[in-house]
Amino acid sequence: MNLSYWEIKSWLSNIDFCIVGSGIVGLNCALQLKKQFPESKILILEKGTIPQGASTKNAGFACFGSLSEILDDLVIHSEHEVIQLIEKRFEGLKQLRQTLGDKQIGYQQLGGYELFINSNQTLFNTCISKKETINRLLKPIFKDIVFSIKDNIFNFKNINNQYVFNQFEGQIDTGKMMESLLEKVQSQGIKILNNIKVDSYSENNNLVKIQTNQFEFSASKLLIATNGFASQLINQEVKPARAQVLITKPIKDLNIKGTFHLDKGYYYFRNIDNRVLLGGGRNLDFKGEETTEFNQTKLIQNKLEDLLKNIILPETPFEIDHRWSGIMGVGSQKKVIVKQLSNNAFCGVRLGGMGIAIGSLVGKELADLVT
Repeated sequence: MNLSYWEIKSWLSNIDFCIVGSGIVGLNCALQLKKQFPESKILILEKGTIPQGASTKNAGFACFGSLSEILDDLVIHSEHEVIQLIEKRFEGLKQLRQTLGDKQIGYQQLGGYELFINSNQTLFNTCISKKETINRLLKPIFKDIVFSIKDNIFNFKNINNQYVFNQFEGQIDTGKMMESLLEKVQSQGIKILNNIKVDSYSENNNLVKIQTNQFEFSASKLLIATNGFASQLINQEVKPARAQVLITKPIKDLNIKGTFHLDKGYYYFRNIDNRVLLGGGRNLDFKGEETTEFNQTKLIQNKLEDLLKNIILPETPFEIDHRWSGIMGVGSQKKVIVKQLSNNAFCGVRLGGMGIAIGSLVGKELADLVT
């Protein structure tokens, strides 16, 4: 890029904090830094025209984890670790709602339902047998019973005639949330440059030299918030995980209300604008979905349509309006990586598909590392 003196002076000089990634983590990190250092000059770099990855491409679930997911987590994490994970999700959602306001993010607490396919009665029985134990573990966080049993009030087919219901689960409008967050950040005088990909960085004389696909410049501190794309820039245990999604055209008199989990959370759907939004299927091809490519596969899209036809909308005609995918960051464990990488470089990555719930909190934790 052929930069002028004015462009260099106004946008790329005397940068105190450079943040890579304008998703939920990056934007919340910027807000926290501005609060702590009001006079600081903050620059956010985003490789997409709008935030990429998962922040603008998720399903809009304000959730903490279904009962079967929590039981799965207890297999590979300690009880204390699982409670900490859920507490962070609870606190993160509270922070998101306080930062932007429920109206600005389209928040609705309609509850969450976990469905169980008829052929997997064993999973349902296991969840029911452990329900009270998990409720006891979570009561100090939620101050009430989280999981209860409800009948199949939405008349889904080929599933157990009872759901596990979570009264605390909600949903948001992802687009509204990100618009509000971007507006709040820019109103603080924080600059965002789009279509800029950071290729590498190095440290020199207490400065971080940042090489992008367009130009090179320096900043006092570098904060990396690229989640599923983190391994392209830093050597941390973060794998990309693609999530494929589709949405129907509006359906007249749609009576589905809430957020829904199926097959240990590998499939999820909700109502939005009289439509059904459905995503998941990564478990059909874990290796193939370990990618940063934004596209869809017939294998997973066919499965999603099959679920619509045979379980979710078996007696309702529907048409698919749109399909897309997002890129999450996952690892062998569900612990977020928030750490100092070197003297002046830091990262907050690997959100494990829980960006809405914990993104605000991770952004704050990343900013706190600097101080």
